[in-house]
Amino acid sequence: MSLVLVTRDDAVATVTLNRPEAMNALSQALRAELAAVMTALAADESVRAIILTGAGERAFTAGLDLKELGADTGNLGAANATSADENPVKAIELCPQPVIGAINGVAITGGFEVALACDILIASTHARFADTHVRVGVMPGWGLSQKLSRLIGISRAKQLSLTGNFLGAEAAYDWGLVNRVVAPEELLPAAQALARDIASADPAMVRGYKRLIDDGYALPFGAAMALEQERSVAANRTVSAEAVEARRQAVMERGRQRAD
Repeated sequence: MSLVLVTRDDAVATVTLNRPEAMNALSQALRAELAAVMTALAADESVRAIILTGAGERAFTAGLDLKELGADTGNLGAANATSADENPVKAIELCPQPVIGAINGVAITGGFEVALACDILIASTHARFADTHVRVGVMPGWGLSQKLSRLIGISRAKQLSLTGNFLGAEAAYDWGLVNRVVAPEELLPAAQALARDIASADPAMVRGYKRLIDDGYALPFGAAMALEQERSVAANRTVSAEAVEARRQAVMERGRQRAD
């Protein structure tokens, strides 16, 4: 049985973590398979958007497989590998296509880090998030300690990370951690609709804009503004007035269709 399932709907790929009996825990084998799948999709130019979810309703992923780690702590070093072929979080982050996390259940510790590697998060009402590193006695190595505070604020991040308490879907929405909360049966349809919207835009533009946002977010504000100006000047020199007019008409037509 494959630990990671991939389905395609035209330009949208859906990736499903497939260990529901173990709450989709990230065993060494699943981590390697997920990293390989995401790396392959990243290289596939026919894929314009990716959805990442978990099998079943209980868990997106419960994080690293603690039973496996307890049997062999050498697996912990592999879990913290920085190369995309060993580290699924890095492989997700390196995808040029937008990745939508469809969080169907709990996302705990390493699973929380996998969720935070996605560009956009949609949560089921069953979703819950927890950082239990302090409870397990293992320091995060996939970015949770730095990403979370930048997303929800340092005080809220400390509250979650230093208690190990769970955060429900509605609170995650209120705190700005997820973009939307939907009923469980609406989760994949909502993610698919968003993915199709992204896939309907020019793929080169989507990839370039995603890269600009990510690269700028990693910089101080002044440097990020300078980066935008630099890339804007370089890119917009290649755009013709005719192309802009054609796309303006397409945007207006799309707006009319959405209003009907």
